[in-house]
Amino acid sequence: MNPAWALAALGLVDAAFSGFRAYAGRDARIRKHRAVVHAALRGLSVGAVLLLAPAFTAGAVLLLAEDPDRAYGALADGGVGFLVPLGAYALAVLFSLAAYLALPFRASTLAVVVGLGPLTLARPLVVAAACAGALVAGGGWTSLLVGAVAGAAVLCVEPYVHRRWYAPAY
Repeated sequence: MNPAWALAALGLVDAAFSGFRAYAGRDARIRKHRAVVHAALRGLSVGAVLLLAPAFTAGAVLLLAEDPDRAYGALADGGVGFLVPLGAYALAVLFSLAAYLALPFRASTLAVVVGLGPLTLARPLVVAAACAGALVAGGGWTSLLVGAVAGAAVLCVEPYVHRRWYAPAY
């Protein structure tokens, strides 16, 4: 099983949410649907560019490997190990979003405070767990390298979008 497409999809969705988070709370207008979509697209575009880094890293690992088939298998195993913590995290976020959208106002506010807030703060820990999963799942050091590059890329989207477009001008 090659988890590359699933990881890319999760990375791009996370990048879109990172763009939203970089924008959220910085605009006092009531109707800001267009601005929210614009912020999410900014995050998505930055994430698409930054997520090329792990793809190039994996390509370099395969080009430099003595046995490319074995290296590909190790990267695939590491990718599955990387995907497991991220998939569990994505399910928790999806559950919190579903609660936010489906529940009445007070309960949906509680879902955001109890679910999405702590989950946002846990993103770096989840990425670290995913890197450890890549190493433990049999991917070896090359999978850890690709996972670390992917994790750094994912975690850099929100600060970049914030500083580029939404940082206050002092």
